[in-house]
Amino acid sequence: MGIKEEVYYEGGPHIGDLIINILLGFTVICLPLTIGAIVRALWLRYRITDRRISITGGWMGRDRSDVIYSEITKVVTVPRGLGGWGDMVITLKDGSRLELRALPKFREIYEYINQKLSPRAQKASGALGSK
Repeated sequence: MGIKEEVYYEGGPHIGDLIINILLGFTVICLPLTIGAIVRALWLRYRITDRRISITGGWMGRDRSDVIYSEITKVVTVPRGLGGWGDMVITLKDGSRLELRALPKFREIYEYINQKLSPRAQKASGALGSK
């Protein structure tokens, strides 16, 4: 029997992202953004636990990425929707990046993730525009 993980956050992208992109969809130019927001709302799910970050997404939710905290070298957040939600980019030791789009409560989630990082990764991380 495996070790039980404590779930900090589990859910999809912020509903505000979908609403704003649907409103922008009435302008034909923003239609691709609207389609992207609908796909995210339907199939993108985040699960942040005390051991890992899991992202399920892609077409019909068929792709899954799991990252353990020791693999993270940097986390950067960017507020969206007047600060109601935000995007988070996680850089891994191998140089690859994992993007969490339209994340609700992104500031609290960032603080939670930051506590789990190594001191070196904590120093490299931060909100966009901060030291």
